[in-house]
Amino acid sequence: MPDTRDGGSFDYIIVGGGTAGCVLANRLSADPGVTVLLVEAGAKERSPWIEIPAGFYKLLTNSDFNWRFTSEPEPNTLHRRIAIPRGKGLGGSTLINGMIYVRGQAQDYDGWAQRGCTGWSFAEVAPIFRRIESYDGPDPSGTRGHDGPLPICEVSERPEIGRAFLAAAEQAGFRRNPDYNGDRQEGFGYYQVNQRDGRRVSAAKAYLAPVRHRRNLVVQTGMRVTRIELSAEGRAVGISARQGNDSVRFSARREVILAAGAIQTPQLLELSGIGDAGRLRSLGIAPVHDLPAVGENYSDHFCTRMNWRVSRPETLNGQSRGLSLFRELLRYMRNRSGILTFGTGLAHGFVRTREGLEGPDVQYFFMHASYGNAAERKLEREPGMTLGIAQLRPESRGSVHAVTPHIGDQPAIRPNFLDTEEDRRAMIAGMRIGRKVIEQPALDGWRDHEMSPGPGCTSDADWLEFARSNGQTIYHAAGTCRMGSDPSSVVDPELRVRGIDNLRIVDASIMPTQVSGNIQAAVFMIAEKGADMILSSRG
Repeated sequence: MPDTRDGGSFDYIIVGGGTAGCVLANRLSADPGVTVLLVEAGAKERSPWIEIPAGFYKLLTNSDFNWRFTSEPEPNTLHRRIAIPRGKGLGGSTLINGMIYVRGQAQDYDGWAQRGCTGWSFAEVAPIFRRIESYDGPDPSGTRGHDGPLPICEVSERPEIGRAFLAAAEQAGFRRNPDYNGDRQEGFGYYQVNQRDGRRVSAAKAYLAPVRHRRNLVVQTGMRVTRIELSAEGRAVGISARQGNDSVRFSARREVILAAGAIQTPQLLELSGIGDAGRLRSLGIAPVHDLPAVGENYSDHFCTRMNWRVSRPETLNGQSRGLSLFRELLRYMRNRSGILTFGTGLAHGFVRTREGLEGPDVQYFFMHASYGNAAERKLEREPGMTLGIAQLRPESRGSVHAVTPHIGDQPAIRPNFLDTEEDRRAMIAGMRIGRKVIEQPALDGWRDHEMSPGPGCTSDADWLEFARSNGQTIYHAAGTCRMGSDPSSVVDPELRVRGIDNLRIVDASIMPTQVSGNIQAAVFMIAEKGADMILSSRG
């Protein structure tokens, strides 16, 4: 093995160049008096498909841009291995996600504050959301940001079938909502996405690209961090990493900041000797700091996808083939419009599945497409439409833990989906309501027949079996380094790792509970707030 070379010393070392890492690199390097190192395991983001919104179909299963994790087989989901996509490269999951931007509900963040996460109530984080956003849509509540670094717009294409779906939702008794990120989430409408002029805007594009020229910011790609270096006094003093066959060590004068995400942040902590001492010893890792909560509290949004055959040809199944696809390519090249601007959702719905709930507990994703393989987004040849159903605030909790002392070996991911009675009830109720919407008269001219689960699915047992056998994640892994004020949490409300000085975590792993919707907006907010905390602590 070659000797480890000295990579130099920096004030701040950021581990992970995904959503949070790009924000942190921007904000921390704004002070020319400090030096910042951003280390990303993925290569440079070189693919023509990144900026094309529909390019996620190409990138979602590409190992150059996706770590391609899978869950462990579990009885709740009939021992299936479920894909857990995680973005790789500068921009992380914003390179391959559906671009859907959802703040969540105010009570999500108020719930964090009530759990002891001081400073994280919605009133305190709402200004940060406004700082992030450059929103060009309707803002009837006056709560949106309009000059931030991240452009947000409603989906630009409005196909006739999408309008029919929204009419069907109104016929089923649900309201139209002009802005689900405003003062009320409940209702149906078009999704908001991080795009500008028909192009995807990743975290790297919005936050990192404008500051790459800064002389005090160094960005290393293709470099895998293998360990956090700790002093005998329990202080993070740097990192060890590998780049090709080279071993490199970097020193941190102020802080090491983990932004590797809800899967790899807990794995890296464990490989560095921070975690449950007994578990670490069983892996041959010498414990440095006993912190049993590392890797626990895993949560994700579980989603079922109901499909219908469509009686008209105007769906993505046909429009993305042959001569139709060629015409759409020309259209996109000419004016950045057409089907290539679509991500994973056209129209949304946020509903309450029972009386007495403070806010919606189920989210819908309508798309005029149907998939032979939902996990890989492989379209069928015949026209179809899909309604995805996800419970917003799952109670089930799982775990992520290292299985070997080697960073290159995938950790064991155990989501434990559908473990609680409430999770099962909400999913069943959400699917029943979804069928009710699609069966409204507004879709009579489109709906041919229900393919999955099919009209034979009527009892609660039938619906639950469908969820267990067909449900997938919608890629919102979170919670594995839980924030809290209690001693059993991994980080305190300032995002400092308990028991280790100069080490913070700033990514989705710190979320105590899920937010009500796609989590990329919350991760941008966490990173902005984390940067504020780091900068304010310099004194």
